[in-house]
Amino acid sequence: MGPGCQRGRPAHAERGAAMKPAPALAEGFPDLSGMQIAREPHWFRWLSAALIVLVLAAIARAFANGQIEWSYVSRFLTAKVILEGIVNTMVMAVLAMALGIVLGIVVAVMRLSPNPVLKTVAAGYTWLFRGTPLILQLLLWFNLALVFPTIGIPGLWSARAVDVMTPFLAALLGLGINQGAYTSEVMRAGMLSVDIGQYEAAQAIGMGRLRALRRIVLPQAMRVVIPPLGNEFIGMVKATSLASVIQYPELLHNAENIYYANSRVIELLIVAGLWYLLVVSILTPLQMLLERRFARGTLRLAR
Repeated sequence: MGPGCQRGRPAHAERGAAMKPAPALAEGFPDLSGMQIAREPHWFRWLSAALIVLVLAAIARAFANGQIEWSYVSRFLTAKVILEGIVNTMVMAVLAMALGIVLGIVVAVMRLSPNPVLKTVAAGYTWLFRGTPLILQLLLWFNLALVFPTIGIPGLWSARAVDVMTPFLAALLGLGINQGAYTSEVMRAGMLSVDIGQYEAAQAIGMGRLRALRRIVLPQAMRVVIPPLGNEFIGMVKATSLASVIQYPELLHNAENIYYANSRVIELLIVAGLWYLLVVSILTPLQMLLERRFARGTLRLAR
């Protein structure tokens, strides 16, 4: 064996090991680098998981052994009146959300306006419709004839309010105007998220305030606005169930009509719950796709 090697190791390996400095330790402290690391047992995590499993098993057992006729659930899940109810629910949710978005944009622009009258009116609208319960607003719209027996344009057209304010129109106005108060705050937050330089650049090239809002500010605000608006729409789908108190034939109202006749209350409520879960399960990935679409420009700029 040559002088440059020792026990089969190359000479340069020996020199490298000799040149590598030993780890410096403070005086009086032992070297703990060779000791094994003690892992935390996480017993509380396992205990919590076991308790959750037990609770879920108890709930499943209660539903399995409860006085529930599951044959009625499968029977009415695709009943014609239930399907009509889910169609009416989605129609009302889309129309009310569209009305809420239009009102929300208008009110948000008014809130950001330098005009103190517009700003005060917008703030009062938001305060009023966010400060009162939605079910109360629905009842007020449905009973509007008690305050205004006739409505219309003087000299041109008039009609009895009880004939005009149908359950459909009362639900649309109640849900849409209430949603406009919440959407206005979402839109205002989105507009405020756009850099002030965008407004200044639009003014520099001669754009008016409304044109700059439509062409520059709103498109950039959408990436901030879309996620909460998606959540608001999902909430709107479920909020249509409150329209059952004014006899609008949405999903829950039709389910109630059935169980009033056959006394299968829990079965019909399960049917309605399953349909709501199905609709939300479909809307959630669509919301994520829409968010990804509007965030594409931001991701491109980040690169």
